[in-house]
Amino acid sequence: MDIVKSIEHEQLKNKVPELKVGNTVRVHQKIKEGNRERIQVFEGIIIKKQNGGVNETFTVRKISYGVGVEKTFLVHSPLVEKVELVRVGKARRAKLYYLRERIGKAAKTRENVGARIEDKEITLKEELVEEAPVEEAVVTEEVTEAPAKEEVVSEEPTTEKVEEKVEEKAEVEAEVKAETEAPVESAPEEAPSVETETPAVQETVDTVKEEAVEEVKEEPVSEEDKKAE
Repeated sequence: MDIVKSIEHEQLKNKVPELKVGNTVRVHQKIKEGNRERIQVFEGIIIKKQNGGVNETFTVRKISYGVGVEKTFLVHSPLVEKVELVRVGKARRAKLYYLRERIGKAAKTRENVGARIEDKEITLKEELVEEAPVEEAVVTEEVTEAPAKEEVVSEEPTTEKVEEKVEEKAEVEAEVKAETEAPVESAPEEAPSVETETPAVQETVDTVKEEAVEEVKEEPVSEEDKKAE
């Protein structure tokens, strides 16, 4: 692409209003007066469209107090804020110069009755400027994630480690088979139980011999003894 065309392409608007000759439109234009800025509305009929690209223009004509006034606007100018469609007119020419010689109602185009009044826009280019930073962010994230993938690869076991693990498994399986195939040793015989004799306890009974006790006979007390007492 040529350098001049690339610069002009940057100056184009992303969306442009759909303009047709014969339509009555209301153009909102920014006007600076010293430090202040205001919006001026110019309403009239589009009598012509010319040029293309950045230099594309459209001319609007109106009659103010019996005097015809025409104003040309740049389509891609930042001063043109928006263009509203007011009335859809019929026109069979690309440039309506014959309206300059007419006065009153004859200076207007015929209205297309039943036509929808919609502010349509034409997209000239997509908003790639806003999407560019997002793509850059995605690229940076991929770059940062790359080392993580390398770490995962480094953690994968090498062939030597795999062989060592296989040998270890084979040794363990051989030991298990040897243990299962070995004859089962008979359990050692239990030692004969030792009988402990419980000592017999002899009961000792004390036998007490009963001896015959002589009965003592009381002697009769004499009268003399009773007196003496």
